[in-house]
Amino acid sequence: MGFVVTTLIFAMVGVIASLMVRICCGRGASANLLHLTLVITAVVCCWMMWAIVYLAQMKPLIVPILTEGE
Repeated sequence: MGFVVTTLIFAMVGVIASLMVRICCGRGASANLLHLTLVITAVVCCWMMWAIVYLAQMKPLIVPILTEGE
C-alpha cells in the first residue's frame, strides 16, 4: 500500500472513531469535546508514527556495509 492510501485509511478510522464517540459517549458538551480531542490526538499520533517509520525506510540514514562474503 502506498502512502496516500494508508493516510486515507487513517483518516477514515479517525472519522469513524469520532462518530462512535459522539454516539456512545454523549454526556455533555465539555465531555464530548474532551473525548473528540483525545480520539483525534490518538489518530494523528498513530499516523505520524506510521508516516515517520514508513518514510525513514525510503532513505535510511545509515547505509548497510556489505562484507566481501555477502
